[in-house]
Amino acid sequence: MTDLDFASAEELRGLIRRRAISPTELLDHALDRIAALNPTLNAFVALDAEAARAEAARQTERLARGEELGPLGGLPLGVKDLENAAGFPTTCGSRVLKDHYPEGDDVHVARLRAAGAIVVGKTNTPEFGYAAFSSNDLFGASRNPWNLDRTPGGSSGGSAAAVAGGLVPLATASDGGGSIRIPAAYTGLYGLKTSFGRVPIGPRAMQPWMNISVYGPLTRTVRDAALYLDQVAGPHGSDPMSLPPPPEPYLKALDRPLPQLRIAYNRTLGQADVPADILREVEASVQVFRDLGHTVVDNDDAIPQTAEHWIRMFGFQALALLWEEYADRHHEFTADFVRCLDASLDVNATDFRAFYRARGQIQRWTWELFEQYDLLLTPTLASEAFVAEGPTPLQKDGAPHDPIVFTYPFNFTGHPAASVRVGFSDAGLPCGLQIVGPRHRDDLVLQVSYAYERARPWCDRWPSLSERD
Repeated sequence: MTDLDFASAEELRGLIRRRAISPTELLDHALDRIAALNPTLNAFVALDAEAARAEAARQTERLARGEELGPLGGLPLGVKDLENAAGFPTTCGSRVLKDHYPEGDDVHVARLRAAGAIVVGKTNTPEFGYAAFSSNDLFGASRNPWNLDRTPGGSSGGSAAAVAGGLVPLATASDGGGSIRIPAAYTGLYGLKTSFGRVPIGPRAMQPWMNISVYGPLTRTVRDAALYLDQVAGPHGSDPMSLPPPPEPYLKALDRPLPQLRIAYNRTLGQADVPADILREVEASVQVFRDLGHTVVDNDDAIPQTAEHWIRMFGFQALALLWEEYADRHHEFTADFVRCLDASLDVNATDFRAFYRARGQIQRWTWELFEQYDLLLTPTLASEAFVAEGPTPLQKDGAPHDPIVFTYPFNFTGHPAASVRVGFSDAGLPCGLQIVGPRHRDDLVLQVSYAYERARPWCDRWPSLSERD
């Protein structure tokens, strides 16, 4: 019997297509589990069960008439609270926007609905996606299903908790510095930071100019990620940076045989001190690629530090996007976020120069790296999940230590990068391997991730949760 809590989206859509379960029955199951576990996980921060049930009923009737529901027909969906879904507030985890209702869906949300997904609610995020943990003054902290004292990561932590906790099979996610890969690694999911422009970001009254943020899948399986991406990828007029459609569906690309690949493996990028138990799991996963017949070469390149530039320029961009709210309602922002905005008031040409110089150096490094190699492997993170309320631990044994140094660089360059589950720390928490592909080769990253998943499946182990938790 299929475990409806942790079945893949692909399995669930198969059950619906075979009439083994109706969209109404699947939605009721998801809503019951949300009612039981969301008070503990705090994954969802807004729900509309009535509208979701009405849509599920319509789809159930259509199915009875022999109509096709679409590739995601009947699947419950969570939408990250940085993204717009008609009928729900988009608060961005901030008191400043607690009553903000957008006029319509973002492009990718509209595409998911058109494919048959049923939006049940919005998922938690740190204020304006600023942190690697998902806590804010408006809704509180989301919790990791593997250990409720720990964070599911950020900024897509509510989505990660919802999917890894078995509340819904699909949830949207975005990544501007690691916000898909961080929660994927901390909760044992598969997360793909797509190529910049692969999924349209829009419509927006003001386009961000840093060109580092993307939308992408955060799922239980690689096939689910390919299925999701097939629905949302492709250009749209609201996003001038959106890419042309891929040459073939991503789900179809998974079935293509892989050639023998030349792969670089870098343990630190010259910056990270990875805990021994996490490195142990990463090293074992790298061996899988050798066992699959690929050539894996140790690479000890050190790249420029990126976190400081990201923080400084992200703050300045946020200040511009939120200038009116900052001027009129300064006191309503979370203390940490307002400090970031305050510190950005003196950003100047020197900061821009430093940021773009560092970005240029990393872009040159990736260019030269992918002239020699087909892929790059690194640990996803240099820590296991930390306390749910934060802050991100930035010291280790009295020395500076940034656990997310592996993720920022590939937002600077726009390359596709995924996190796959590779095992567990000594404390029983998931950890991940980052797979980085050449520019625009989302298909290759998915193919390699799928080959790894088949060689070392992870879907047989998920957290045990009950209403008592």
